[in-house]
Amino acid sequence: METIMGYFGTYTPAADGAVANFKFEYLTTLGFAAIVIFLGRAIVNHSKLLRKYAIPAPVVSGIIFSIVVAIIKGSGIIGLSFDATIMKDLCQNLFFLCVGFGFSLKMLRHAGGKLCAMIAIAACLLITLQDLLGVFVGNLIGLHPLLALQCSSSAMSGGVGTASAFGPIFESWGAPDATTIGVAAGTMGNIMGSLIGGPVAAFLITRNNLKSDPNDKPESAKTGTAATLDNGRMISMFAMTLLIAALGMPIYCILDNIPMIEMPKFIGCLFAGAIARNVMEACNIKFYVPEVDAIEHMFLELYLALVLMTTDITKLAPVAGQMGIILLCQALLMAAFAIFVSYNMFGRNYGAAVMAAGNCGWGCGSGPNAVANEKAVMDEYGWHNVAWVLYPSFAVIIDDIYNPIFLSVFGSFIK
Repeated sequence: METIMGYFGTYTPAADGAVANFKFEYLTTLGFAAIVIFLGRAIVNHSKLLRKYAIPAPVVSGIIFSIVVAIIKGSGIIGLSFDATIMKDLCQNLFFLCVGFGFSLKMLRHAGGKLCAMIAIAACLLITLQDLLGVFVGNLIGLHPLLALQCSSSAMSGGVGTASAFGPIFESWGAPDATTIGVAAGTMGNIMGSLIGGPVAAFLITRNNLKSDPNDKPESAKTGTAATLDNGRMISMFAMTLLIAALGMPIYCILDNIPMIEMPKFIGCLFAGAIARNVMEACNIKFYVPEVDAIEHMFLELYLALVLMTTDITKLAPVAGQMGIILLCQALLMAAFAIFVSYNMFGRNYGAAVMAAGNCGWGCGSGPNAVANEKAVMDEYGWHNVAWVLYPSFAVIIDDIYNPIFLSVFGSFIK
């Protein structure tokens, strides 16, 4: 029996009061991710409420899956874990590469410098408010200020990656278990951001009677006919994304070694995609947008499924009290900021409502959450090209520059 089980993963017997654990190998893990994707789409397709509030399908089923796994572990039966680290990294990086590939100079000129400036100002303002609010609430409930900071922009705008990076720094400054709390807060933030964005956009669209422009279509649909995918073009574009991803590594190396700035790997891929797109356009090198779009959507769905289904909810229990209070305040801040600040700064139109949903995504979780929120909103209410191509990538770039700098300066001031 043990030999047969070895084909599907690794079994670790119970020891020292710990529950026995079985870690599924990566192909079986991908099989579970496929189930999560199918289940999520089925649930959303049969729920008018979920479609109305634009909740991403993998988020719905991923949360259900992680709750079931937590119940099994909490009951003492067995702990289930999944070999998903490399696949999550691959999905995130190829997804953001494809997002960057849609970022052409033509789009930037179409969006205008004023909108770009408003996006940058709003991103920096949100990060600052998150940290001020977090530390203020932390003082009221008796939480170490650096731990409160970990539950603020470190885990919210920065996500698990930034929280993991600053955890050891804050621990060296005297904040115990800063890494654990930051990762837990970032995990909850991912869920919060996915659940807040759709309802916020739906509220803005309904209250202001906003409509999408029927002439604003995805680049792959501008011909007016349904995109037909070609096997040869798909292989060519997939190989291209792999090559560009590799070229993104030296960019990531340069950015990550800028003093006081902690850059995630996907930023290198995002820049590489944007550079490659504009170089190919300038040199008249042929590429195929429908195939790149297909690759982008596939890796987004798989990434969200893997992240949500592998969330270990049981790890949140020891820090649920004080952390939960701060996170609730952060969620209220994010919703209010998106409705009263982002929407007004981004133009008070349909695109601004879509970008407000994206703001909730990265402001409480990560870049992929921003894109997933926007996609869910546009699937229900209509397309907006600038919101899809420009906003997530540009806002995340500003976040990844400003957030580490502010965390470092503000953290050293309050430690």
